[in-house]
Amino acid sequence: MTPDTAADPQIIPKHEPTEPAELPEQPLVVIEPSRDSSSISFRDLWHYRDLFYILTLRDIKVRYKQTLLGAAWAVIQPLFTMVIFSLFFGRMAGLPSDGLPYPLFAFAGLLPWTFFANALTNSGNSLVGSANLITKVYFPRMIIPMSAVAAGLLDFLIAFGMLVVLMFWYGVVPTVSILLVPVLVVMTSLLAIGCGMWMSALNVKYRDIRYALPFVVQLGLFVTPIIYPLSMVPEKWRWLLMLNPLTGQIEAYRSAFFGLTFNWLALGISAVITFAILLFAAYNFKKMERSFADIV
Repeated sequence: MTPDTAADPQIIPKHEPTEPAELPEQPLVVIEPSRDSSSISFRDLWHYRDLFYILTLRDIKVRYKQTLLGAAWAVIQPLFTMVIFSLFFGRMAGLPSDGLPYPLFAFAGLLPWTFFANALTNSGNSLVGSANLITKVYFPRMIIPMSAVAAGLLDFLIAFGMLVVLMFWYGVVPTVSILLVPVLVVMTSLLAIGCGMWMSALNVKYRDIRYALPFVVQLGLFVTPIIYPLSMVPEKWRWLLMLNPLTGQIEAYRSAFFGLTFNWLALGISAVITFAILLFAAYNFKKMERSFADIV
């Protein structure tokens, strides 16, 4: 093969070395522990508010998925309980009802109680039920029990419609005091968040909590003025019953629904205890939060 017929050598163009792409001086998100592990970051809670809405909708959908009666269960539970209470405690035992028809009296107490009891049970088991989410993604863990409580507000609104029907049936006209109901709902929600947050944190470490919660809720029904009014308790023992934060709230619900005189002392004690429980639960929740992913 002559040089003329030889293939031309492949010419490889020489490229100038390129400079590496400029990187941002600082990363977009920095995840690091706070200086105080027990501090509450409201900024984080607000930043992950979309996740809070998503988890709330998830809890609502899961609750009524593949059910025949759907949202009617929000009315069936307090309604049938009211019928049983009216038969045994109202008609047979003859318990007083502050001058109201006993079915209406009982249902007005069962409405906030059912919301609180369900919210406490669902939020208390929420962390264990979300184990896969906790071990894979970072977000403020407080959102999980809070969303479980928020999902129960839909049941409260549906059952409230049944109360309106009962008030119309018995000829009870609401007064301007009914405008205080949203404030009372916020108080009950904060109490449920505080208790549920604390129980959910303990439930991660001690699984006995899931079995103890229904028992505690059942006992709470009888130490709360639902089947009887606070006025029925001897005056010297009322202070003991008012240490239950739901006592002042349920009495206030009845006063707001039916235009009765408010027991401001009981409501004030309830508000103080509610915020104390909320702060105590949040503080202890943050202290235990770091170990959730390891033991859940």
